[in-house]
Amino acid sequence: MTDYLLLRLYGPLASWGEIAVGESRHSAVQPSKSALLGLLGAALGVRRDDDQAQQALAQGYRFAVKLICAGSPLRDYHTIQAPAQRRKVQYRSRREELADPSRLGTLLSAREYRCDSLALVAVEALDSAPHSLEVVARALREPFFTLYLGRKSCPLALPLQPQVVTSESVRGALDDTPLTSLLALLQDNPEQPWPSRADRVALRPSKARYYWEDGMHAGMQASLQLVRHDQPLSRRRWQFAPRREWVFLAGDEV
Repeated sequence: MTDYLLLRLYGPLASWGEIAVGESRHSAVQPSKSALLGLLGAALGVRRDDDQAQQALAQGYRFAVKLICAGSPLRDYHTIQAPAQRRKVQYRSRREELADPSRLGTLLSAREYRCDSLALVAVEALDSAPHSLEVVARALREPFFTLYLGRKSCPLALPLQPQVVTSESVRGALDDTPLTSLLALLQDNPEQPWPSRADRVALRPSKARYYWEDGMHAGMQASLQLVRHDQPLSRRRWQFAPRREWVFLAGDEV
């Protein structure tokens, strides 16, 4: 039996960054490990420039994801003003960076988001984990920094509902934990189980997809494997290493 910390991730917008190619900033349908570690780090008050604490998080936890609603894609045309790069010049604030209009240029990019995606995340703590799952759960209920879904422009729409459960496998933890309706707050019965009729109409849930890391007891046979570049090496330098992720598509056992 293994302890897992379960989190519900839902927001009108989410962005799970993939490798940035040129001016395009793509998003996967499922949460990335770097984003989930960022969620834990923000709740615990770990700063990006604290390399030791960031690496302790990256090496101390494993994640599995049950994607309940993939959501719909949204593409945003994005512009930002920035000065020409100068060696050995470090700006102390955004105001100082924009102080000389003659040196400003415009950077163009296209950024992808997922609208109305819903995922249930299982966090497993390794022996090297810097905090117990109970401590992380308390921090997620009262976070030190603001929590968001991949980017600061993607706030949470509902509480994470962190809870520690014990199960023989990842799938058991993800499937046996009941969810409440997302739209029940708009109705007379706020404790309706997921999915209510309103949930089905608004979010259109389909067959679930499961994703998990190497070493986790999944309790299901993988349909395929992916390689994702989302294992943080340095938050300050924004460097990530590849890792393997296993995938199970519900319905493949039929």
